Amino acid sequence: MTTEHRSLRGELETLTTEAFRPELAEIDTLATLDIARLMNGEDAGVAAAVALRLPQISATIDAIAARMAQGGRLVYAGAGTAGRLGILDASECPPTFNTRPGQVVGVIAGGPAAVVTSVEGAEDSAELARTDLDALGIGAADTVVGVSASGRTPYAVGAVEHARALGALTVGLSCNPGSALAAAAEHGIEVVVGPELLTGSTRLKAGTAQKLVLNMLSTITMIRLGKTYGNLMVDVRASNEKLRARSRRIVALATGAADDEIEAALTATDGEVKPAILVILAGVDGPTAARLLEETGGHLRAALTATGG
Repeated sequence: MTTEHRSLRGELETLTTEAFRPELAEIDTLATLDIARLMNGEDAGVAAAVALRLPQISATIDAIAARMAQGGRLVYAGAGTAGRLGILDASECPPTFNTRPGQVVGVIAGGPAAVVTSVEGAEDSAELARTDLDALGIGAADTVVGVSASGRTPYAVGAVEHARALGALTVGLSCNPGSALAAAAEHGIEVVVGPELLTGSTRLKAGTAQKLVLNMLSTITMIRLGKTYGNLMVDVRASNEKLRARSRRIVALATGAADDEIEAALTATDGEVKPAILVILAGVDGPTAARLLEETGGHLRAALTATGG
């Protein structure tokens, strides 16, 4: 064993997420239902661990929203499971919130191929992270969220350090206390879920915790940016039949209008939900609705207030 390997092994042994649980040493001898109950019990504590970090999460969201309101982007950077979760969250934003192409981005160590295949050594390269961020042209208006269960992954830490040097807002999301990732970022979020059911398999509780936090970061940021009206996804992009049906239902829920009035409003706004709601509730035409929304930064509630609605 090389000195480098010995050092890394010692480092991993100090991490909560890597801890060995002797009480589970014979889990493979248990009945399948018993293993399922154990795993379900483990997962039940994840939401509580996230709840302990809600103040940090909320402050982070407000900072992200302020930058994005000025045209900035939200970028997730990670390796392995963490990187894949970032890409998943980013890929859901355009159909859910009609975000612009490139407004929410996920980058993963090793590039697109690493989404489905492990790219050896990629996570160990801080330089690779700097190269990936430079390709995006990261600047002061942007936010970079480094995601790493261990909180020590060189790719994630390197991304945050480089982004911070470029003036971007930086966030470090990890599942170990006192992590290098949180220390490198302006906003550190450490959701400590404890040792995994399978030693070191951080796609389990740690992955679930990261998914929950990323859901919060993107969803609540979009709420702050006016992408919703109440709890309705009024910026949904109707790109298929299911979403077109959902668009009609959202307009109906927001306005209580009859089907023919909803169809007329959607036709007047080229199928866009938010201006269609404004057409109905404020009694304006399609172009006026579009102008009002532009003047209020896309906030439907503010546009309705401006019309006395």
